[in-house]
Amino acid sequence: MIAVRKLTKLYGSFKAVDSISFDVGPGEVLGLVGPNGAGKTSTLRCLAGIMRPTLGTVSIGHRDIQTDPVPAKRELAFIPDEPHLFDYLTVQEHLRFIARLYGVADAEQRIPPLLAELELTDKLETLPGALSRGMKQKLAIACGLLHNPTVLILDEPLTGLDPAGIRKMRQTIAARAKAGTAVVLSSHLLHLVEELCTKLFVLRRGQCVAYGTLEEIIAQRPDLAGRSLEDVFLALTADDASPTGTIGQ
Repeated sequence: MIAVRKLTKLYGSFKAVDSISFDVGPGEVLGLVGPNGAGKTSTLRCLAGIMRPTLGTVSIGHRDIQTDPVPAKRELAFIPDEPHLFDYLTVQEHLRFIARLYGVADAEQRIPPLLAELELTDKLETLPGALSRGMKQKLAIACGLLHNPTVLILDEPLTGLDPAGIRKMRQTIAARAKAGTAVVLSSHLLHLVEELCTKLFVLRRGQCVAYGTLEEIIAQRPDLAGRSLEDVFLALTADDASPTGTIGQ
């Protein structure tokens, strides 16, 4: 569903993302992790077609997101860490607007269960300004899920959610993956990554330092056997870590 090949992103002379490649198939959840400034957000924005790569390609469902953007973007939903909403549209109006954009013919049947899933049913006529930070995030997620995307790209999706909302969102992500959605999840919450992700892609200074299942990564680094994911992450992204020992590239 997602194929990334030699993706590179430059900002002037600064190389934010350095020739990375990976795949995410139906039902897989890829954990994109790395310290601040590693290139995660640039990677996600290139995946979503928001930014153009300097070099390399991104394919969504066998369609290049730069040369064939409309059908590629119809297959995906990108949920950023900061929800971008329309100030003068209610919760219900947001969803109906998104339904028109994506041509969701059965939107009136899809909206009620989606609102119930994300605990927004009693906020139908509420404007974003009257929503809490967590409720705004839930609305952004609802808008992203309305057209049943086959590719889901999540950048810190739990920001602003309370413990009940976090549990519900974990269940939502897992259910979408179980139904065959290809998911890319970027989060600093390593327990969430460990719980949900089938593969990891670890970035450091724009370069891949590990790619594969946690077992495959540890097999390449026997010194990390028996260590927690946090310990593995810190070892892989330490300043003296080598960017050359990648897996699956």
